[in-house]
Amino acid sequence: MKTLLVPVALHDALPSVFETAILAARRFGSLIEGVSQRPALAEYVPVDMVGGMTWLRDEEADKAEAETAGSQFVAFMKQAGVPLMTDGPCTPEAVSGSGPRYRWRADVPAGDAFLGQYARLFTATVVGRPGATDGAPRMTTFETALFESGRPILLAPPIAPATLGDAILIAWNGSTETARAVAFAMPFLRQAQRIRVISVEGGTVPGPSAEELARALACEGIAADFRAYSAGRRTPGEVFLTEAESFGCDLLIKGAYTQSRLRQMIFGGPTSHLLGHAGIPMLMAH
Repeated sequence: MKTLLVPVALHDALPSVFETAILAARRFGSLIEGVSQRPALAEYVPVDMVGGMTWLRDEEADKAEAETAGSQFVAFMKQAGVPLMTDGPCTPEAVSGSGPRYRWRADVPAGDAFLGQYARLFTATVVGRPGATDGAPRMTTFETALFESGRPILLAPPIAPATLGDAILIAWNGSTETARAVAFAMPFLRQAQRIRVISVEGGTVPGPSAEELARALACEGIAADFRAYSAGRRTPGEVFLTEAESFGCDLLIKGAYTQSRLRQMIFGGPTSHLLGHAGIPMLMAH
């Protein structure tokens, strides 16, 4: 977790995104790189179905908004005491033993396509948990980073967390996606104080059990207990969040969209439930 990418756009969860990135950076001595995140003009061409008119966003207003977001990123890092990275490329010598630091990249093109490609260079991308309200982070930012980067997503909750990675809950369903999320989360798992693996009957796919994952982690030198819940009236997503609260979890690990996005949009699913209700940081991968 030595390099963290933070797409910066103006939304209500922005302070939580910054704080979540800083908590991770302090744990691992990471470089936090902020980049402006604004839609490309083609992504904002809504058509008035009544009048037949097309509305284009003001490009100058978008640029001004990006500058404001960048100023907030820099101000937050300074206030938190995170030093600016000096000019020059990263080297193994410079990174070894160094603490958290930040840099801001202003010269980025508009549009989500850039984010999906650029995020492939970073250990993880930190974004806000998307929501349906006007002030919430955009779902497209989360999904672009999730599906296009090949890297994990560290999701910041709406309210900034106080800790990150001390008590970890793995929402296990036996899937490739969750196995990948666990692999990406190994730096957190190696430093956690408490780890619990849970599974819910009816919310799993053919694959290893929660007990088998806990045993596999033990072979890595990582102690974890496990719980397997039978099917009941609660959905798997509800069980995950209830257990996270009772466990005192400050990081939830889960694979994203084991079911298709379309199926989850129609019928719901654990990923959709967590995206709509989780109040804790989550590390997800697909």
